[in-house]
Amino acid sequence: MLSKLSELFSSQRAPAGYRPGATLEHVRRNLGQPSFQFSAPVRAHFKFSAQGPVIEVHERAEAQLLMHVVLTEFRFHTPTSQWSEGCYQVHHTGAITRKGLVCRRRKGPTAFSDLLTREMSTNQTLRAALMPLDFKKITLEYSQGGWTVALEHMGGSEVVNRMPAFRRYISFSFEQTRLMQQAISALNEVLKTL
Repeated sequence: MLSKLSELFSSQRAPAGYRPGATLEHVRRNLGQPSFQFSAPVRAHFKFSAQGPVIEVHERAEAQLLMHVVLTEFRFHTPTSQWSEGCYQVHHTGAITRKGLVCRRRKGPTAFSDLLTREMSTNQTLRAALMPLDFKKITLEYSQGGWTVALEHMGGSEVVNRMPAFRRYISFSFEQTRLMQQAISALNEVLKTL
C-alpha cells in the first residue's frame, strides 16, 4: 500500500499524458537545423555552425497539479584554462522590465561571478544577445577542465493541462533562434578567454 502511494506521488514518475520526445520533435522542426540528431528519446544534439560548439538538447517534464510542463535545456561544453570548481547562474535584473544581467554564485569563488558580471556589461556582443533573449536561467558549471553551460529558454516548451484538456507548444520565434545562436557563440568565446 505504501509503495503504491509513494509511486503515485514520486517525482521520478513521468506525468500522465507525457509523450517522451514529442516536444523535442517540435524543437527540431522549429529550429530547422540540418545537423539536429536524436541520441535518445529525450536527447538530441546539433551545431548552429561548423565551427561552433556541439549543443545537446535535453527534454524534461515537471509535474504540477492537474498539468505538467515539458521544458528543454540547451547544453554545451567549452574547454578552458584552469579555474576552481564552481557553479554560477546568469539572470536578467529588473522586476518588470529587463535592466541588466547579473551572475550569481551558487558555489565556488566569488571572483568569477564578479568577472562575468563585468564582462556581460562591457562585451557588447554578449550583452546584445542576452538582453532580449527570453531565457529562464543560464547555469555555468566548471568541472573536467572546462565550462558546461546550460541555457533554459522559455521557448521550446510544452504545457499540457488535464482539466480542461489541452496541449500548447511554445515555439521559438525566428528572432529568438537567432539571439540564442548569438548568445551561445558569444558565451563560448568569452568563457574560452576568461
